[in-house]
Amino acid sequence: MAAEVAADFPRRPSSGIRVIVVGAGFAGLGAAIECDRKGHSVTLLEKADTIEEITRLGDIISFDPNGSRAFERWPGVIEAMEEVARQTTWLDMYDHEGKFVTRQSFAHERRWGRRINGHRGELHGIVYRHALARGIDVRLGRKVTDYFEDERQAGVVIHDGETMVADMVVAGEGVRSRGRKMVLGAEDHPKSSGYAVYRAWFSATEDVALNHVTRHLVADGDTHSCYIGPDIHFLTSSLRGGKEVNWAFTHIDDGNIEESWQFPGKPEEALTYLDGWSPVVRELVKMTPPGRLIDHKLVYRDPLPTFVSPGARIALIGDAAHPFLPTSIQGASQSLEDGLVLAACLERAGRSKVALGARVFEKIRYERVHRAQATGPATRNRWHKADWAAVWADPESIHLVREEWLLNFDAEEDAYQRYDEVAASLDGYSNEGAERDGDRSASQDAALDLMG
Repeated sequence: MAAEVAADFPRRPSSGIRVIVVGAGFAGLGAAIECDRKGHSVTLLEKADTIEEITRLGDIISFDPNGSRAFERWPGVIEAMEEVARQTTWLDMYDHEGKFVTRQSFAHERRWGRRINGHRGELHGIVYRHALARGIDVRLGRKVTDYFEDERQAGVVIHDGETMVADMVVAGEGVRSRGRKMVLGAEDHPKSSGYAVYRAWFSATEDVALNHVTRHLVADGDTHSCYIGPDIHFLTSSLRGGKEVNWAFTHIDDGNIEESWQFPGKPEEALTYLDGWSPVVRELVKMTPPGRLIDHKLVYRDPLPTFVSPGARIALIGDAAHPFLPTSIQGASQSLEDGLVLAACLERAGRSKVALGARVFEKIRYERVHRAQATGPATRNRWHKADWAAVWADPESIHLVREEWLLNFDAEEDAYQRYDEVAASLDGYSNEGAERDGDRSASQDAALDLMG
């Protein structure tokens, strides 16, 4: 869907750099928009034939202040998102039987930026329409089957045999990205994390509003609650002034992920995990309409030694590089940071040093993204294996850890500030087709250690 370039959006002068972005999820859209802002010429390829295939299903997605900074730079986007986002500044926490434990306030985080929580399809649609309005060349129904590179350029092979080339290719199509093989030099396979998530989103019909057990969730507008028990946490929200509800809970899963890790769920199966749980959560599960429940297996990938290909003409971003657990609340935000940093580094590098720009992107991102990734297992373990005697003595010990280094962060500003220093540290690289056996940095080793 090529469109005429919109002249009324702020963008840097043309860099002459041609970029292909693969995947039109949040990571790919964000990278494409940021490349356009930085003056690069970008084409976005998406395997789905219609954008509705991406937006029609899903539940809640969260962007913390570090991620929403991107939306603030895209005219009209943050305002449109806030209109449909959940209007809460707190999280109420209960034990699994329904006893209130503590309320965690996020109001003070407003000084760091905005938190956006809403339906992933709806928010995605806002970003997608902004990309089209900018005139970005979006091509749907274009499944990439292979990647390639040489010392001057990189390219992709599309399912019908067509090839496309550019100065830089960005693989943002998720955990099964074919770009991973090009970066790693061999096939790797996703693994089960040992957990899965039931996810549901539906209208707060009379079933929810009139049921004496659940009506408090929607009677006074938006709410946000978490029920915590042995190896399970159950999150529920109401949005749009209490007109819609969503719930999700993480549970142990030992299923095979080779064929599929997302498929329709059944409320009666979900209920088998919730014996003895609060009537609130059990009633919500029972009320879930047919076709509105998804069973989503949480995929694990070993931390990668690198995010860029041997010739540094192909870069992985988002879940293709670093899948996050939901308990990190950072997967979407870190995907946006990836696009911000890569586009900025390419701008600073210029077309003659695209590969160097990609190397700088990797070094800037590597330690931070893996440190953020490690927060997911830490939160899950603190909740799922809670010492309840200690929790009742100190209820705030169950709060989400909200750290300034992670949330009060401007990835674009940081990339511009650090580019020259990091580029100078990479002088040992040949800018075209560097060999990297044995050259993993100390920061990369540290990041891998953080992930265990």
